[in-house]
Amino acid sequence: MADKLVGKIAHYYDKIGVAVVELLTTIKVGDTIKIKAPEASQRETDFTQTIDSMQVEHEQVQTAKKGDAIGMKVEQEVKAGDKVYKAEEQ
Repeated sequence: MADKLVGKIAHYYDKIGVAVVELLTTIKVGDTIKIKAPEASQRETDFTQTIDSMQVEHEQVQTAKKGDAIGMKVEQEVKAGDKVYKAEEQ
């Protein structure tokens, strides 16, 4: 089953390792996501991580929905425009 596109990176705060993700669908803490650079870019960003925590407007939330912009810690550097997928359980 293919991974499902759930949003895209809107901004990355490199000093604190936090990405702002604009959501296209609902995600929750504990979900496994994949972050990939757009195919047209020359970058190699492509990694998987679990969402440990996320915030909407500086409030900790367990679930975020379509249209929300969430802040979450990422394990590697990302760039605006990178795509965020929800990894399908095997």
